[in-house]
Amino acid sequence: MTASPAAPPPRLALRRAERALAIFGLLILLVISTPVVSWWARLYAGPIQQPKGDVLILLSAANDEYGGISYSSYWRARQAVFAWQTGGFKTIVITGGKGPGIFNYLLANGVPSGAIIAEWRSTSTRENAINVARLIRNLPGRRVLVTSDFHMFRALHVFRKAGIDAAPMAVPDVLHSTQGWPGRFGACWTMMVETAKIVYYWLRGWI
Repeated sequence: MTASPAAPPPRLALRRAERALAIFGLLILLVISTPVVSWWARLYAGPIQQPKGDVLILLSAANDEYGGISYSSYWRARQAVFAWQTGGFKTIVITGGKGPGIFNYLLANGVPSGAIIAEWRSTSTRENAINVARLIRNLPGRRVLVTSDFHMFRALHVFRKAGIDAAPMAVPDVLHSTQGWPGRFGACWTMMVETAKIVYYWLRGWI
């Protein structure tokens, strides 16, 4: 019978806890008091541009806790309306199971229903790309992809992998959150989760 490992002495455990708390405190200070998260978001977003085109591909985000349009979906939908008004687009393709709220937002802001193609079956960025590729196969013109700044790197590479050569139109989302210090920690968590997803997609060969 093997003996169980001895527990660390109380002083050693206390020092370890203090060290962990100090590291956590430094991380919070770094996130709140420096632009590191906004730099991170800009790296994933690439240049914030307003390209014109013919087919605008709009990725929906998760709904909020009440089942309505979420923060990220709002910024994406708002950007899509502006692009429709100024960019010469003929069609907007909404993709994702959380898209009905965006659809209603576009209608309420003057986008005609006949100009919108929507699919609600996708539950991931990869499914977005696969389903949109089928929908727009016969649509002529330049494609432009709209999604949040933190999501653009992964989305753009996934769509290109699926055969859709789209120009990026990144929406300031995390960049909005980082304008005030209360939103920076949540923005940092968003970037950490997205980084994990990028690694997962890369390992699966989807980007």
